[in-house]
Amino acid sequence: MRPGGEEASTTPSLDEQLLDELAALESRALRRRLPGLLPDGGASGPVDLVGNDYLGLARDPRLVAAAREALEAEGAGGRAARLLGGGGAAASALEALAASWLGAERALFLPSGTHANQAAIGALAGRGDVILSDALNHASLIDATRLARAEVRVFPHSDLIAVERHLLGARGFRRRFVVVESIYSMEGDAAPLAELAALCDRHDAWMIVDEAHAAGLVGPRGAGLWAEAVEAGAPARVVLRTVTGGKALGAGGALLAGSEAAVETVVNRGRAFIFTTAPPPALAASFAAGIEIAAGDAALRARPLALAQRAASALGLPRPAGAILPVVLGDDARALEAAGALDAAGFDVRAVRPPTVPAGTARLRLTFNAGLEEADVDRALALLAPLRAVDPSNVEAAAAAPAIVVCGTDTDAGKTVAAAVLVRGLGARYWKPVQTGDDCDTATVHRLAALDESDWLEPAARFALPASPHEAAAAEGGRVPLEELAPCLAAHAAADPRPLVVELAGGLEVPLTDEVTQLDHLAMHPRPLVLVARSGLGTLNHTLLSLAAARARGLEVRALLLVGPPHPSNRATLERLGRVPRVLELPRLDPLDTPSIDAWLLRNDLSGILPGD
Repeated sequence: MRPGGEEASTTPSLDEQLLDELAALESRALRRRLPGLLPDGGASGPVDLVGNDYLGLARDPRLVAAAREALEAEGAGGRAARLLGGGGAAASALEALAASWLGAERALFLPSGTHANQAAIGALAGRGDVILSDALNHASLIDATRLARAEVRVFPHSDLIAVERHLLGARGFRRRFVVVESIYSMEGDAAPLAELAALCDRHDAWMIVDEAHAAGLVGPRGAGLWAEAVEAGAPARVVLRTVTGGKALGAGGALLAGSEAAVETVVNRGRAFIFTTAPPPALAASFAAGIEIAAGDAALRARPLALAQRAASALGLPRPAGAILPVVLGDDARALEAAGALDAAGFDVRAVRPPTVPAGTARLRLTFNAGLEEADVDRALALLAPLRAVDPSNVEAAAAAPAIVVCGTDTDAGKTVAAAVLVRGLGARYWKPVQTGDDCDTATVHRLAALDESDWLEPAARFALPASPHEAAAAEGGRVPLEELAPCLAAHAAADPRPLVVELAGGLEVPLTDEVTQLDHLAMHPRPLVLVARSGLGTLNHTLLSLAAARARGLEVRALLLVGPPHPSNRATLERLGRVPRVLELPRLDPLDTPSIDAWLLRNDLSGILPGD
């Protein structure tokens, strides 16, 4: 009993609750722990395939000497925020050097890339503005956009059509910003900077580009991919670039580079700059030394790029834009096992798993530095070669069991019956992620395909109004749980080796939310499609437009299913102009039941529809 007669609380303490949460992470093999020291490049340490010291400058005597000189001249600390007199000569010299190197009017030194991104976005974007953010942006950019008071719209990775769609819909905003990385930290691919700049020029928008994994390594004199785009004639639409010092440049801290007006705005409005102590002088001096070395040594810059390309070629993976090569293995356990095998062979490699990357896309993230020996790289590749790596441009489509998405050209095209036919003919399971209206398509497919309880999956969301998902959700004061759909699909595909038929709620351009259509979401999480269309008069326009829209977003249409009375002319036209591998005709079945479906399946071959067939 407590004093006063109160019984002791049985509620677990905060530490007990936190330990339980950590144990839950441990049980799912998702708990992170701080690793030991990174390899120092010595003969006794593991071979470094994990760090971002691409040019091997972190231990370069020239950077160490520059830091020591600044340390002795200006002291150990930054002393105060820059606006309160912090910083000093080393910081000013770094900013002048960086501005010249990057071809910018001005540069500003901050303690880290996270500080730089938060300061830049928070200073430039606010209420009345809109930020378009790439779906694969680094966490520091994601957090910065969330902290800004602007509206944020996420577009599928490097999807120019989606960017233009958003820009067209954002004309009423005061300012429009497109936020991207130049080389993406997990995928290792490059943003289409010149094309994005052209879109921004056309729609009066501006770009903010994080060059963390490009600066010091690629572009003219290592000045990054935007400098390369400018040389090629891209419109001047980048307002600020983030350049970090802790990767190719071997030091630490970060720079913002841009126009005088943009940098001065950060000085006056960027909270992450205003309210933080200036970085130490030694950091500024070593950063400057790294820039001078990287800018002047083309052979050093070429070395990690050549090693990364050599590894990609050996593993049959796309050519990386920089020194990052993702080897996507899909399953968390496979990624951990592969990392363990490389570790046992003397390599420092880490498995990257959700939530850092999407569910079903666990990977090894290999990085290459100038100090690596070709023999070591070849030894690592020999260990990796037996693994079935997945093309990172389409990682989710390769997760576990094959999944195929069924969509219609318009309402009442016969999509649900077609889905039942596919489920029955392919021996597949069935899932409708979003169900609207009282007519339950899951129950219909369950009945027509004669499914067992294990063969169908509950929708991720149900709404009573028979309308598009965004309208039906709004009628109940809710929203479609967009962030849950792709992880659910990956989990469903991984849980059973049988194929999975996924039925959408209508056509490709049906909105899931006020900003995202089903086509947008599919482009972000690509899966092969079966398009269902009416067979008769009026179908050609809808069908050909739907096929064109899917292809424009990089989606593969495996088959076209024409529902209704046979129409030889329409079928021939769609076979000729639609360029779909399979065109099948499904007449209205009478009676509409399982035996009728089975009779149709006896006369029609579904082979080749599933991926891998």
